[in-house]
Amino acid sequence: ICLRYYFALTDKAGVTSYFGNGEFYDEPIDSIHFMFNCPQNLREEEYFYLPEWAKNKVVYQIFPSRFATSKQVKEKTWYKAPISHSDNLQGDLRGIINRLEHLKELGVEVLYMTPIFQADTCHKYDTIDYYTIDPSFGTKEDLRELVEKAHSLGMRVLLDAVFNHTGTKFFAFADIEKNKEKSEYLDWYYIEGFPLKKGWGIKPNFKTFSYFGGMPKLNLYNKAVQDYAIEVAKYWIEECDIDGWRLDVGDEVIHRFWKRFRDEIKSVKKDALIVGEVWHYANDFLEGDEWDTTMNYPFYDAVLDLVARNRITVSQFVERLGFLKGNLHKKVYPLLFNLIDSHDTPRFLHHCGNDAAKQKLGAAFQLLTPGMPMIYYGDEFGMQGGADPDCRRGMYWDEKYQNRDMFAWYQKLISLRKAYKSITEGEVVNYKADDAKGILEITRVLGKEKITVLFNCSNKQRDILQYKGTKELTKEMTFTGCLEPYETVVLEG
Repeated sequence: ICLRYYFALTDKAGVTSYFGNGEFYDEPIDSIHFMFNCPQNLREEEYFYLPEWAKNKVVYQIFPSRFATSKQVKEKTWYKAPISHSDNLQGDLRGIINRLEHLKELGVEVLYMTPIFQADTCHKYDTIDYYTIDPSFGTKEDLRELVEKAHSLGMRVLLDAVFNHTGTKFFAFADIEKNKEKSEYLDWYYIEGFPLKKGWGIKPNFKTFSYFGGMPKLNLYNKAVQDYAIEVAKYWIEECDIDGWRLDVGDEVIHRFWKRFRDEIKSVKKDALIVGEVWHYANDFLEGDEWDTTMNYPFYDAVLDLVARNRITVSQFVERLGFLKGNLHKKVYPLLFNLIDSHDTPRFLHHCGNDAAKQKLGAAFQLLTPGMPMIYYGDEFGMQGGADPDCRRGMYWDEKYQNRDMFAWYQKLISLRKAYKSITEGEVVNYKADDAKGILEITRVLGKEKITVLFNCSNKQRDILQYKGTKELTKEMTFTGCLEPYETVVLEG
């Protein structure tokens, strides 16, 4: 379908002008040659396929070195706060396997792990060997068992693909360090001169991730590098039946590579999910021939500004999400990874000054709207932590550290999300933002099912008397008509 359009502009005196194709006219435009042309980026024969299984599923992000361990670790080590990059908590895949029932109890449907391949750091974003599970985490057999058990519990598994850069011990870069200009891998990277400069605090003389010499940037214009990365991605799908990849700093990698990556990965597993990491609007990656979806940092910023920072009104919040939705293909929206924190940000609770009520409100925005809410490990227990690396503390497994009320809240919202499909799939029939009261009201309908969600984004008690007496699903009682500060209620009918 091709679209042509023009604007009719009426001033305060009632005079109307018509604007099309960059020019003004006195009469309505009746020729398509003088109208604007809405470009048709996606032809019908190119109509993209997105994995149906992923729509509106609940995602859980794990940082493997800090989530769970099968080893004996002292309490003061595991629960150290604040924590540094160098602290070794000995998290491993076996520990994750042993805790999968917790994820099932919470209601998780997709498990996403940050890198698990051999590297020198606890975060593993400086890969040494893409074909080897880091020995501290376990083995390929452990990963295979983890995936099999997760599948048996109804969960999918995503791994982290770090193809923008490697570690300095990766074979190609190590060869360059050894053989310099004579290295056969010289064009695998962006080397500007010798000797290589990569010490701490020294500006490297080669392209890197974030100017850090320990993470040299790969040259993905080079077909040999493309071949290598794609074979790695296909290998782990074929060997361990993983369900997709999250693409680290995906927007710093060329489009040409991602187009090829998509074709190759989908040829191995058609419904594999491809999730790009990008911290801004990513329309150019989401046109059907590259990624399936992204980590939704615009959502993160909007919730943070509304709830934690108090920088925007509820109507501005609605406008931000509307802008995002209006710029994406409608098939992408149910697959957006809606997050309120991650391994790269302070905990949402930290941003909120450790106000648990505000975190509950942030979680409600995640879990009671369309998309794939991504829960960062430990948020369900009210985990604390500042900026990286402190946001990567040891998971709260000891109940004396856990906020069980927070866990019950997350569990309840996830169960409602699954029980009432109108929450994620229903047509919006009422969308009201009251800036004076700080109230956002959303009513969705799907068939005979009708659900209204009320968000109180203010620090004051508010009366919403028109809904008094309605069945309140969050507390399984009759709604009193009163909302507490930062409270969310889900009403039936």
